[in-house]
Amino acid sequence: MRRRNFIKSCSLALPGAVFANSIGSDILRSNDAATLRNSLDDNYIKKIADSAMFRAKQLGAEYADFCLSNFRSENINTREQIIQSIRETENFGFNVRVLKNGTWGFSSSSTFTETEVIKAIELACQIAEANSKIQLNKVQLAPNPVYNDTWQTPIKKNSFDVSIDDKVNLLFKINEKARSIGADFCASFIWSVNEWKYFASSEGSYIKQDLHRIWPQFEVTVVDKVTGIFESRDSFSVPIGKGYDYVEEYDFMSDVEEAVEHTKMKLKAPTVVPGKRDIILHPTHLWLTIHESCGHPTELDRALGYEANYAGTSFMTTDKLGKLQYGSRHINMKGDRTQKDGLATRGYDDDGVKTTEWDLIKEGRFTGYQTTREIARFIGESSSNGCAYSDSWAHFPIQRMPNVSLMPGEDKLSLSDLIADTEDGIYIKGSGSWSIDMQRYNFQFTGQEFWDIKNGKITGMLRDVAYQGNTVDFWNSCDAICDKSEYMLGGSFFCGKGEPGQLSPVSHGASPARFRKVNILNTSEEAGK
Repeated sequence: MRRRNFIKSCSLALPGAVFANSIGSDILRSNDAATLRNSLDDNYIKKIADSAMFRAKQLGAEYADFCLSNFRSENINTREQIIQSIRETENFGFNVRVLKNGTWGFSSSSTFTETEVIKAIELACQIAEANSKIQLNKVQLAPNPVYNDTWQTPIKKNSFDVSIDDKVNLLFKINEKARSIGADFCASFIWSVNEWKYFASSEGSYIKQDLHRIWPQFEVTVVDKVTGIFESRDSFSVPIGKGYDYVEEYDFMSDVEEAVEHTKMKLKAPTVVPGKRDIILHPTHLWLTIHESCGHPTELDRALGYEANYAGTSFMTTDKLGKLQYGSRHINMKGDRTQKDGLATRGYDDDGVKTTEWDLIKEGRFTGYQTTREIARFIGESSSNGCAYSDSWAHFPIQRMPNVSLMPGEDKLSLSDLIADTEDGIYIKGSGSWSIDMQRYNFQFTGQEFWDIKNGKITGMLRDVAYQGNTVDFWNSCDAICDKSEYMLGGSFFCGKGEPGQLSPVSHGASPARFRKVNILNTSEEAGK
């Protein structure tokens, strides 16, 4: 089959999706889910939601909410001039939660009818009643205003309106460019996601949201034909809360050229000498360090031990709130569900709480947690900061990470200024492998590019670099952060947590930052090579 015909056939025959159902089960194709969602009038959804709230009250529930969701995902993967996979899934369903006798009850279904919703409410009340007999601490929700609102990710072009042919042709162009300038292999993908949610509560809120995010990326690999050693580098494009406009605006060809050139340099670069060195971390790398050593430790449910069985706990326990000197005076980190282009950005969380920003770290001092309506009271807070999220209509909302970002320095300082001010250091770009303990305290990170700095100048590339430390010592060693002109987002589509496991998208912004006298490892030596 010709490539063009294959692309056309893929465009016409996308796989459907299977829907789990706590009451029954259905199998729908993607187009069926989209047609169903688009056919539903808001007044019709509200009528069914109101019926559910009324029935919950009849059955003695103190609180109830309803969420109708449509999740759509499209992932196109290529390598060289081969389409490796095209996968489009779409699911549609609802869930209901009730609080009865201070205990949660939950039920969900992929069959959206008034009869099925009432059936789910009745089941949720039965579950709450049964569980209340063994509930030790009654659930108390923080107060929340009533909202009637609609919110949408600001996008210029919907990725799902762009043809698969156009996306595949762009990916093939990227791969061909990489191969033409010396890459032995190049793989690339475009991953698009759309979440649509309608939330209603017995308190009177009615909220509709349409959320978009996209992740384009490539990876080039260069092989030394004599030794068989190879090196790779990912693109520096990021997953982001935007539409297809991000793909059209990003300069993939320049990134490809740089990626291939630098990957060739990595093959010839000298191995690093272990020891204490200053490091400058670029935002394409620093986002992951923030995620693991600040994002996760400031999740209140982890600090309370609720995630110990799977995701771990936190060394930032409640007795340290307001007391722990987490970092130097330069360190200011915010939790933010409103940040422009953030993956965790939205108008409201899945508790119906209006999103906001708040301080997690202020001038190095630990000042705040991430909370939901259920857990805010455990630290004496009178309201939630909007961190409830579920990744499916079939899952219960839990506390999930907002966009957690390191604020830029206030003094004018560019990356070139920071390098010029560094006598002996390593400049690290791109995220690599990482390891951190279950309390988010002791860690080790690698990256993608490592540049040797001597007497204020970059003198060449290094390889086999990793740095290690503990969270408190590391962030207290930060003595400079570049200004807002150097600020950019990084992030992940797939932050995992919960049982059953859930995935949550989250962004982390930063400007380049310097850390003094960090312990540098040689990864080859550590591996015994």
